[in-house]
Amino acid sequence: MIRLALLSVSDKSGIEDLAKALTEEFGFQIISSGGTARTLQAAGLPVTKVSDYTRSPEILGGRVKTLHPRIHGGILARTDEAGDLAELAENDIAGIELVVVNLYPFTQTIAKPDVTPAEAIENIDIGGPTMVRAAAKNHAYVTILCQPSQYEGYLSELRSNQAPSPEFRQARALDAFAHTATYDSAIANYFQKLSGAATVPETLTLAGNLRQTLRYGENPHQPAGWYQTATEGWSSAQLLQGKPLSYNNLVDLEAARSIISEFPEPIPTVAILKHTNPCGIAQAENLLDAYNRAFAADNVSAFGGIVALNCPLDGPTAEAMTQTFLECVVVPACNEEAKAVLAKKKNLRVLVLEDLLTGPSQTVKAIAGGFLVQAADNEPADPTTWEVVTQKQPTPAQQAELAFAWRAVKFVKSNAIVVTCDRATTGVGAGQMNRVGAVEIALKQAGEKAKGGVLASDGFFPFDDSVRTAAAAGISAIIQPGGSIRDKDSIAAADELGLVMVLTKRRHFLH
Repeated sequence: MIRLALLSVSDKSGIEDLAKALTEEFGFQIISSGGTARTLQAAGLPVTKVSDYTRSPEILGGRVKTLHPRIHGGILARTDEAGDLAELAENDIAGIELVVVNLYPFTQTIAKPDVTPAEAIENIDIGGPTMVRAAAKNHAYVTILCQPSQYEGYLSELRSNQAPSPEFRQARALDAFAHTATYDSAIANYFQKLSGAATVPETLTLAGNLRQTLRYGENPHQPAGWYQTATEGWSSAQLLQGKPLSYNNLVDLEAARSIISEFPEPIPTVAILKHTNPCGIAQAENLLDAYNRAFAADNVSAFGGIVALNCPLDGPTAEAMTQTFLECVVVPACNEEAKAVLAKKKNLRVLVLEDLLTGPSQTVKAIAGGFLVQAADNEPADPTTWEVVTQKQPTPAQQAELAFAWRAVKFVKSNAIVVTCDRATTGVGAGQMNRVGAVEIALKQAGEKAKGGVLASDGFFPFDDSVRTAAAAGISAIIQPGGSIRDKDSIAAADELGLVMVLTKRRHFLH
């Protein structure tokens, strides 16, 4: 009985070794198309071109190769059904036992900065997904392999049993349907962006490939995995040293990246985080000063924290970092001196992510029976839209400080309050159930450094009590969204107490 395998892959990793084993060890005959056939022929392996097998030429520049009854009849036939076998014989079709297909590189194509719609569309595979789905549907009789990592497992099955087990075929069918679902999801999302469709579409698909199985999630009893949806972002980061990233590391790192994206070069900026909340953000004329000021903002919380920088890490700053226990450091670049210094801390995870500015355009949260999607809160602040609502006007220095504080409070969990002075946070009140409590925590942490500083609030003040508390601590200016029916009370209190108040008309809740 003929053992027939169809090999047609875009990613040709390992395909020669697989074909060699199939033909030499197990007597398979190989059918192949296009570039795969040429690769196998060049390796001296016996292969029949699809066009020769079907007796139909490849047409339309290769767009139509495998869409033929001799191919799909061979894949979909049930080889224990007399009727199917009779039809195969009547039409001179052989059953295909193995299908090895992976798809045109659509996601890699659209990741290119200069890709055109025509180029993207030409990389939409038609015959490939059809063969994958057909083989997966008929997995009771056919094995589908769609990743090079699956080849060795298949050969092991053959070497042990001469045929893959039903469990193996079913597992590969699951992989195959997930593979085509991910592929179609990428295409659908690309067309949504291309067409400028509504930001809340009727249908939204989410799909990703497992990049890494994580030790656990937020807690040891929670299984977790890291799924990749694109080749950029954290998937492109280089782990210079340290243990593999955990679930909590990745969550914290993304929060750190978000903060740093708000403070692009040239002014050196450092953010230190704990449990996604910044415990210190600072700017300075040099990176070491920026790190020292961010660390000084809350050196207790910085212990075991995450550090993100907006510019390349140098030796002196790396030396300062080694003086305390840190979980992760992420930088756009790292010089050799800094690498040597950090190497002393072998467990410290050090990542280089060249592009710290580009983040997701949407955020997703799962709820029972579905998920919530929103546009990411990543539009830069526009001070020209702000309104000074008090009699006292801000000085240029206060205006700059208010802008810094407003960018910082955006990344603190609600209810959020940030106190800053000289472009460094001095107090942070995060995640409180009421705004007065957040104000009190931030001011207590700032202590004497609150005097002459500014205070930012992610949401409006429903009463004037927070304004009076801030003034009593020495705060000179406040920035907040406004929008409360009692805005006039807070403004009146600011005027009474000689404070500057600026309304941004945009809030930054972060739950």
